[in-house]
Amino acid sequence: MLRELFSDNATLTWTLIAVDWTIRLLLGARIILRRSSVGFTLAWLAVVLLLPVLGAVIYLLLGERRLGTRRARRIAELRAPYGRWLEQLAADFPVNHTPGGPAGLIRRQARGAVGMPVLPGNTLELIADANRFLDRLLADIQGAASSVHLEFYIWQPGGRVDDVCDALVSAQKRGVKCRILVDDVGGSPLLGSEQHQRLTDAGVHVVPMLEVGVVRTMFARLDLRNHRKIAVIDGAIGYTGSQNMADPQLFKQSEGVGEWIDAMVRVTGPAVEALQVTLLADWEFETHEGVERKPEQYDVKRLSPTGDALVQVIPSGPGLSLLAIQEIILAAMYAAESELVLTSPYFIPDEALIKALLSAAARGVDVTLMVPRYPDSRIVKWAGESYFEELMEGGVKVHRYEGGMLHTKAIVIDRQIAMFGSVNLDMRSFYLNYEISLVVYDKDFACKLRDLQQQYLKSSQQLDLERWMARPALLRFAQQTAQLLSPLL
Repeated sequence: MLRELFSDNATLTWTLIAVDWTIRLLLGARIILRRSSVGFTLAWLAVVLLLPVLGAVIYLLLGERRLGTRRARRIAELRAPYGRWLEQLAADFPVNHTPGGPAGLIRRQARGAVGMPVLPGNTLELIADANRFLDRLLADIQGAASSVHLEFYIWQPGGRVDDVCDALVSAQKRGVKCRILVDDVGGSPLLGSEQHQRLTDAGVHVVPMLEVGVVRTMFARLDLRNHRKIAVIDGAIGYTGSQNMADPQLFKQSEGVGEWIDAMVRVTGPAVEALQVTLLADWEFETHEGVERKPEQYDVKRLSPTGDALVQVIPSGPGLSLLAIQEIILAAMYAAESELVLTSPYFIPDEALIKALLSAAARGVDVTLMVPRYPDSRIVKWAGESYFEELMEGGVKVHRYEGGMLHTKAIVIDRQIAMFGSVNLDMRSFYLNYEISLVVYDKDFACKLRDLQQQYLKSSQQLDLERWMARPALLRFAQQTAQLLSPLL
């Protein structure tokens, strides 16, 4: 009997081992057949093959960009009306001259990647101070006549955000339709809070995007996030950039990274319609209200020119053109002729991004990369730092900002073209997050954004290659280990 018991246990053990390895090998084959980047593929193969059971669970939860059947179906349904809108937009705002050089290359790449035309006749106001942004936004909400639409990754009540809540309640009471869209994870401080209840009681429509829950886990990937920051008032005034709906004097002050440093841009002119449609598409994916059938009720309208700036609005994220924003950024790097200045709070590049930076430096472009010295994630910090030696050896100047948590995301090319919005220089922004970017073909705005970057440089320290190479071996080991995980961060 004892022999039979051991025999049964052995049979069960070998059966479980066989099932486990069958799952691992099948998932391994699936990972290879997906034809992702080499780094991404190898990282996931290591997770699946080296972690019994757990590796398979992690991959099934986080390994693929599963949108969920309902969202994927709605995205497919909206492609035709969205395409017609893009065609009419391009027809109504023709830009006959397509320049050569960097501007022409980037414009063609952006149009081909996401279909968005260059829109002329815009006015842009760069706002480099959080309080100044909130002042301007509050004034616009208080003057709103028909609608206020807000979309933010993070919404944290308290401080000056309470003033925004007051303004929204007042606007709703006087008949202005107010809608708030927040990411379910980033907006969790708002959802279910007293402020949420107050907004809802006043009639403000608050909707979480990409809700996280047990049921959704079975149908969609959990860590797909809406990272956009967009505000549109009366369909005529738009804002976007890097600042969340949070008071920087209160936000994450216990983490020891200092005050968050952000920038926003206030836009008027035809480009606001593109911001509005991007926001309302996200709204439609969550509410299924049929926005495309009644756009006038949501203040979607053609706008008259207000200035001279040429702007392309670039929405990116799952369900849209794969890696479109990365392709546009790479095009900008390869197009640069004299200077390339990049600011990003998170820097976890892939091989293509590293090659583009090194290529620019090798052909004589003055390349400057600026990141915060103390970001809010140690493993992300280490992963990014693992690339600094290679970049500095190739001629890239690496600066670390020491005046707080530098959160502005900006690229200026040759002091002529600016890329500005919510996109970080990491694969999460390129591959997993819903993001919004502006490509601005306007020397005046590009120079203002570069001046802001120069202000950041005054509070930064440039890394010295020789001293960096002499850093402690333990730190080097931590950085290289984090680099192995970089495709998954």
